[in-house]
Order: sequence, then structure tokens, then C-alpha cells
Amino acid sequence: MQKAKDEFVDVSAVPHPIECEAPNDQVTKETLIGSNIKYLITGIVFGIVFVKAEIISWYRIQEMFRFHSFHMYGVIGTAVIVGAISVWAIKRFGIKTMQGETVVFHDKQFHWGNVIGGVMFGLGWGITGACPGPLFAQIGSGFLVVIVTLLSAVAGTWVYGLLQKKLPH
Repeated sequence: MQKAKDEFVDVSAVPHPIECEAPNDQVTKETLIGSNIKYLITGIVFGIVFVKAEIISWYRIQEMFRFHSFHMYGVIGTAVIVGAISVWAIKRFGIKTMQGETVVFHDKQFHWGNVIGGVMFGLGWGITGACPGPLFAQIGSGFLVVIVTLLSAVAGTWVYGLLQKKLPH
């Protein structure tokens, strides 16, 4: 009997990779259209939330970097707390993915490249008033000048990919 395209595979029989070059360790394959639709809907919802919470506001971002307002620090701090509680709950209760797979947390090693990259990211964020998350929401809200920031982010990612093997990791 042939399985339907959208039917999930029993992952308990599939050996889980120890190391994976992919951004996650998901074993179950999803359909291209199905996974993209769910991410599109999630992105639209986050975009609406970002706009309503003024997270995409250049003015709010400048306030944060000038220490004039607690607004963005409250948003970021809340995200950190929710993330920490979520990771704790996933580890404590063995919560699995929607496909029934175990969530694997890999140990992270310290690299000075992360510090340098973080400083560059922060400078870019402060200068442009945008980080990668809300770029599309800013463009969708009519701030078309942010297209320059988006193209710069894509170009920077491309250059990093080109130079990745020559950079310290």
C-alpha cells in the first residue's frame, strides 16, 4: 500500500542524525507547498504583531539604542524569558515536534567570530533601524527605502558564504 504524500513517517524507526549540517535535525520530510504555506501564514501573523507592537518602528529602535525608552527592551526581554521557559519545558517534559520527533539541543562552543558578528549586527541594526526579522514587515508597511537594507543583508550573506572557509570559526 502506497502512502499519501502528506502522511507522516513513523520516525521511531528512523535513526536520528548525531550531527547535521542543516539548520535543524528534522528527519521527516514535509511537502514543499505544505511547509511553505505554514511558514507564510506564521510570517504574516508575526508581521502583523510586529507592526501593531511598533517593533518595526525606526523611531522605537533608535529610542532603544539611545536608552530613551524601555519599549524594545521589554519586548526583547519578554522574548528571552519566553524562549528560556520554552527550552526548559521542552527538555523537562520531553515535548516532541508536530511530527513526533525528539527535539535535539546541540552544545555550542564559544567563537570570537560570534562576538565580531554580533557587534557588526548591532551596528547595522543601529544605523539602519532594522534587523532581519521585521524587514519584510517594514517593506509591507510602505517603508520602501528598507529594500536597500534587505538587499544589503542578502549581499552580506552572499559574501559570507563566499568567504566562509577563509574566516575563523
